[in-house]
Formats: sequence, structure tokens, C-alpha cells
Amino acid sequence: MSDNVQLIPGNSLITATPEEGRMLAIKMSRLIIKATQPDAAIREKLRPVYAEDPAMLIAIGQTVAIEFATIAAANKYWVK
Repeated sequence: MSDNVQLIPGNSLITATPEEGRMLAIKMSRLIIKATQPDAAIREKLRPVYAEDPAMLIAIGQTVAIEFATIAAANKYWVK
């Protein structure tokens, strides 16, 4: 795994709103792909493969959902 990718931007899961939390979840999901496959050319080559595969698109959604669940818990579900 690449050591030069910061997997948690700003080193914090705390966000002001659920919308910001969802955006962070998407960013974190993208970063883990970059860390796992650091070669940008290979990622670009693979993009058309997963872009047309429903199972892979569902897996991407699940990854974002897992990241969002972690962020939501860290933010105490934004309950005030």
C-alpha cells in the first residue's frame, strides 16, 4: 500500500453535517483505491471495466456506505 496517501483527510472523521460526512465517505473510498493501486494509468485502464459492471458499482456503493457508517458513528450521528 502506498505510504504517501493520507487515507483520512485532515486526520479527522468529524464533520459539521451528514452531507459533509457523506462527501468525506466518498473521498475516503476513492483514496483507498488510490492507495491500493497507486499507478494512475492502471486505474484509468480499469475504469471502463467497473463502470459497466453492475456488481462492481454495487460494491463501490457498499464501500461508501461502510465509510459513511464509520463517520456517522464518529459524529454521534449528528444528534444535537
